[in-house]
Amino acid sequence: MAASVLPSAYQTSPASPDWLNKGDNAWQMISATLVGLQSVPGLVILYGSIVKKKWAVNSAFMALYAFSAVVICWVTWGYKMSFGEKLLPFWGKAGPALGQKFLIKQAALPASTHYYDDGSLETAMVTPFYPMASMVWFQCVFAAIALILLAGSLLGRMNIKAWMAFVPLWLTFSYTVGAFSLWGGGFLFHWGVMDYSGGYVIHLSSGVAGFTAAYWVGPRLTADRERFPPNNVLMTLAGAGLLWMGWAGFNGGDPYTANIDSSMAVLNTNICAATSLLVWTWLDVIFFGKPSVIGAVQGMITGLVCITPGAGLVQGWAAIIMGVLSGSVPWFTMMVVHKKWSLLQKVDDTLGVVHTHAVAGYLGGILTGIFAEPTLCSLFLPVTKSRGAVYGGSGGMQIVKQIVGGGFIIGWNIVATSIICIVIGLVIPLRMSDEQLLIGDDAVHGEEAYALWGDGEKYDGTKHGFYSDDTTHHRQPSGATHEL
Repeated sequence: MAASVLPSAYQTSPASPDWLNKGDNAWQMISATLVGLQSVPGLVILYGSIVKKKWAVNSAFMALYAFSAVVICWVTWGYKMSFGEKLLPFWGKAGPALGQKFLIKQAALPASTHYYDDGSLETAMVTPFYPMASMVWFQCVFAAIALILLAGSLLGRMNIKAWMAFVPLWLTFSYTVGAFSLWGGGFLFHWGVMDYSGGYVIHLSSGVAGFTAAYWVGPRLTADRERFPPNNVLMTLAGAGLLWMGWAGFNGGDPYTANIDSSMAVLNTNICAATSLLVWTWLDVIFFGKPSVIGAVQGMITGLVCITPGAGLVQGWAAIIMGVLSGSVPWFTMMVVHKKWSLLQKVDDTLGVVHTHAVAGYLGGILTGIFAEPTLCSLFLPVTKSRGAVYGGSGGMQIVKQIVGGGFIIGWNIVATSIICIVIGLVIPLRMSDEQLLIGDDAVHGEEAYALWGDGEKYDGTKHGFYSDDTTHHRQPSGATHEL
């Protein structure tokens, strides 16, 4: 019997080595693109539209700048600090991820090999079936969105030059620590703390760091704090829609393969987000008498954030429970606790990121420690026999691990972010001048979001002309009248 010959599409070649799974590689690059679209244009649109009109350009630009800066810092030193060889229990060795030999070899996380206490192998090194280039880019867009989410706490007053300095410093001294500790093979990874796709690494860290930075930067003008209406609610919905749909890549790409757990993660993500949006909206109707579009967006976000640490680890019914809680607990902290706690009142967290990301992320991490299903855990986690508390066994200890892991992220971000802000403040003012704050985008960038007359400005024929910004050739002679 003649030996079967593989179709040419599945034969190995220099561009398609035997370890390459084209389906996994395609899904990983698609997932990375989806997460990238959450930031650009997703959060660029959302930030530019959810703020007061005079801050639309500045808010959108803070997101765009952060994305670009993170890309360069990530490939130059950040990736290996987060996913490279171990330097410290919470940090990898810095180094570039730019060379051809490194980027086209099979992806691997060298610090992820997990051993039993007796030194024998428990879980092999993470080695996805695609090139390192796909891994570097996938993790890059996660790092970028963390900085952009953090920016939500600082909109409407942070000096753009200070923000330019803040982005690489926070990426280097804060984000990489959380990423290596929980994902790259650090001490929390090997202890068994569950963070499926960034509830702690991204959302808890950005929420806490954003709130901390907001303290050091200082508040917006009193007039802006008291009245800060969105300039375009429909565009806010467009940005939010990109954020929601992009979360398929956010959670679906984290198994590093297009497997059954990836499918579970995507479904759970949508279940939790939808439930949370509905619960938040119902609470708005019950207590304020009408549904709020901005409130619905907040509820959507808290649902997406809450499910993230457990997206591929919990069952569908647990995702609904998590959605109910993510739509109510952050709602309560934002609408009730915030108004009664002087610290929350003092710190001007523009978009309430501490509620939508820090509270929701920590809540999701703890709930994952309760509801993580053993079979699903075995598909993803390095520590065998992991489970949530409702499944007995070692599940009770898992809640402790989740609380401690979240506590480490909170503590590190408070300290690191404070030091970064203090150091930058010695060189560059963290807050814009009062004159800039009064004018907004035109003072900071020399640009405005809309080609419309300013707030309260009356039509002036000598300034605006009849038809356009440059209409001197259309003007009537002095004393001329229009015939009808």
